[in-house]
Amino acid sequence: MRVKLAYGKEGLWVELPDENVTVLEPTFVAGLPDEAVAIEAALNAPRGTPPLRDLVGPHDTVAVVFSDLTRPMPNHRVLPVLLAQLDHVPREKIVLINALGTHRPNTREELAGMLGREILEGYRVVQHDAWDEDRLVPVGETRFGHRVSVNREYMEATVKILTGFIEPHFFAGFSGGPKAVLPGLADIGAILGNHGAEMIGHPQATWGVTEGNPVWEEIREVAARTEPTFLLNVTLNKHKEITGVFAGDVWQAHRAGVAFAKRTAMVPVPAPFDIVITTNSGYPLDLNLYQTVKGMSAAAQIVKEGGSIIAAAECWDGIPDHGEYKNILHMARSPQELLEIVHSPGFLMQDQWEAQIQAQIQLKADVYLKASYLSDQEIRDALLIPCHSIEETLAHLLEKHGPGATVCVLPEGPQTIPYVINRQEDEDAGDRRSHHLLRKGGEDEHGAHPPDRPAAG
Repeated sequence: MRVKLAYGKEGLWVELPDENVTVLEPTFVAGLPDEAVAIEAALNAPRGTPPLRDLVGPHDTVAVVFSDLTRPMPNHRVLPVLLAQLDHVPREKIVLINALGTHRPNTREELAGMLGREILEGYRVVQHDAWDEDRLVPVGETRFGHRVSVNREYMEATVKILTGFIEPHFFAGFSGGPKAVLPGLADIGAILGNHGAEMIGHPQATWGVTEGNPVWEEIREVAARTEPTFLLNVTLNKHKEITGVFAGDVWQAHRAGVAFAKRTAMVPVPAPFDIVITTNSGYPLDLNLYQTVKGMSAAAQIVKEGGSIIAAAECWDGIPDHGEYKNILHMARSPQELLEIVHSPGFLMQDQWEAQIQAQIQLKADVYLKASYLSDQEIRDALLIPCHSIEETLAHLLEKHGPGATVCVLPEGPQTIPYVINRQEDEDAGDRRSHHLLRKGGEDEHGAHPPDRPAAG
């Protein structure tokens, strides 16, 4: 069979055997027929709050928080509609804050692509700096013992609006909602604490889990302390079209978006596979190896112990060179040694969480990487195995795992979050099973029709 993997901007076609190969994709939900109309409707009839326009007076100062380049959030399509609801507020009283967390600042050209030039040139846009204490305000200590400071401009605004998109997240449970505050607007110490080895190593810190997940619970606690006024989140399909709009009270709107994302993105399988081929959802999410750990993590949910993962990600931004992830990888000669380093007393470095999760995956399965912009040596230095051809690597692995070896393909990477049904109690399993697309041997098999229409409101 021929399958197109989400890889860079153009995708990557691969030829795969017809036998023992399962292709898993999220339920395809068509994009909203008129995104602007749907967003405006959600802002005018939000969940748990008055309409956005009624919440903001002309004398208010407004902070609008948006996602950075590493997220596929269509800011340039969402923010114009939101800002139109604030046209009674003088523009000098509105600030747009790029919720970078520990990520690098985006360039002027990147910001223009993310926001559109009209917004970039018509509003004050600032980029969060997790290291600049003068631009941070302490908000106290969490019940997990981490002291937290949050972006000063956000804290000083009288109206705080969070934006973003919702999908399953590999250790926070789900993206969107309060994640715009932590890690988005938090200080480096708080982010390191929230993403520390014990928090990340907790069994509940995984895809689709919020309750009992210490990472999520601390995120929720910190965001609540900052008293956000309003949330505007969306869900997306593989074409980055908006499929649902969730606006209003932060907790009510996010909860509704999470329920929608669960139905469309989380897919049960009856048993783990010997080999799993994954991506990191293509551009812009497969920009570097750091982000690609998410795709590996999705595959790890359904690979057998001692199995193999092939990850395809363009990695045009490298490992990357910025941040500490690359340096941490280079400290170890094996995944086991890397985990020992991360768990050693007093060890605390930016990006250690990504290295830790990568190492945990590699203790379960061998990981091969197809990356057009990384050399074989760079891949080996990252403790991974180079892959030049998906087809050739798969042929080698089929021979290695023997007759009857099973293969699963996640063409959209972490846009699909699979789980082994007999290993996870889930009261929604039957509902989820009816809302996924499962292809075997190249033919589509629909367990049930996908939702008749996208979600809004």
